[in-house]
Amino acid sequence: MKSYVNDSLNYIGTVEAPFIREMSEVTHNMWRNGWDERNGGNVSYIIDESEVAKYIDIHNVLRTIKPTFPVHDLAGKYFVVTGSGKYFKNVMADSELNLGVLRVSKKGEELEVLWGLRDGGVPTSELPSHFMSHMARLKADPNHRVVLHTHATNVIAMTFIHDLDEDRFTKTLWEMCTECLVVFPDGVSVIPWIVPGTTEIGRATSEKMKSSRVVIWPQHGIYGAGTTIDETFGLIETVEKAAQVYMLIAHLPIKQSITELQLRDLAKAFGVTPKPGVLKD
Repeated sequence: MKSYVNDSLNYIGTVEAPFIREMSEVTHNMWRNGWDERNGGNVSYIIDESEVAKYIDIHNVLRTIKPTFPVHDLAGKYFVVTGSGKYFKNVMADSELNLGVLRVSKKGEELEVLWGLRDGGVPTSELPSHFMSHMARLKADPNHRVVLHTHATNVIAMTFIHDLDEDRFTKTLWEMCTECLVVFPDGVSVIPWIVPGTTEIGRATSEKMKSSRVVIWPQHGIYGAGTTIDETFGLIETVEKAAQVYMLIAHLPIKQSITELQLRDLAKAFGVTPKPGVLKD
């Protein structure tokens, strides 16, 4: 494996870069959880130039890729992304083949490949949705860094049998586990079924991302956003656990549950503000 050499640095293997290790670990965990079969799922992660430059020659552009639309708001930003058609189970064994480090060009009209995506690989086909979501989340939270899409099993199952009204969907999830309101007080959003990989689904998702870190794609999966890989994975993990509990009990008579008063007490105790409209006034 080649390493980048800088006069002010020692030899450092790119595959040992923290951002590559994080991506390798999170994709492995998503696959291990059964959320990302075959080439399902995709992740993109904004990284600082100073961090990239420790491991990669940022002046050496290997090749350029034309995005499906200009991304002027992301011009100059660096990303680690999963590759199109790549299996998450293989990322840890060969990150250079299955991941890529990209920079959006200064004009926002090209993607500059700096590392990875070996053998002519290209970024995930969901990159338009990722870029649109990154732009929306950066306006809502300047510390935003990660967009993660996965086929979380129980979330998908829940979209077959639960009302898809997002406030009712949110309330049900909050009622499943005591931690849920604390972890995602902003609730979850739900879009209609739309063909994946299109700008249409990207626009619908990013519109929801203006006010929510979780967007559910019915009969498909979930989009999550956060400031770190750990936070984003933990967010989706919590939503998926709540959906799993729901699927375990949905067909059974319920003898007790978390009440609205208890949810309000929970919010007060942890200093969070529940999404308006979910709980009755």
